[in-house]
Amino acid sequence: MFVQIIEGQTSDPARMKALMDRWTDELRPGAAGFLGTTAGVTDDGRAIAVVRFESAAAAAANSERAEQGTWWSEMAACYDGEISFTESDDVETMLAGGSDDAGFVQVMKSAAVDRSLLARLDDAFESAAPTIRPDIIGSIRIWTDAASVYDVTYFTSEAEAREGEAKDPPPELAEVMHDFESVMASTEFIDLRHPWLF
Repeated sequence: MFVQIIEGQTSDPARMKALMDRWTDELRPGAAGFLGTTAGVTDDGRAIAVVRFESAAAAAANSERAEQGTWWSEMAACYDGEISFTESDDVETMLAGGSDDAGFVQVMKSAAVDRSLLARLDDAFESAAPTIRPDIIGSIRIWTDAASVYDVTYFTSEAEAREGEAKDPPPELAEVMHDFESVMASTEFIDLRHPWLF
């Protein structure tokens, strides 16, 4: 899997959403290798889009289409100021991965992460997740370098996610959850309360 992450500020989320809907209707049929998009705008106008393709070659072929360039020029005008682009093919999934059934999506940006420790913590958590955190549908993890990562987590709803966060973990996972919080100490949270899922 190859992922493009697009970030910026917007004061026109309605226009941005309309353009994404139009892309789905008009341009998606010609986007070979397109897997899906998770996007949205936070309460303070921060826009993020996580776009998944089968490969970097498929993403590049899509970008080279004339109609894609025309569409993007309209989308770029929806941003206020600088737009950042991050790309990676170092991608992992947990549980169901991405899901169009999510009612709430949280993007976590972390730096200085111990990847091997995080992998061990994931193994311990994933087996117990359906029981202790049924609000978590799945997640996609995108590594942007050896220690920097985006985690895109899909929840049934924000209310159920907050309820799950507030629960004390079972004794056998208490140490794991403590270690997980330590590993993700430098995390920035981007809450998409009304996610756009394509």
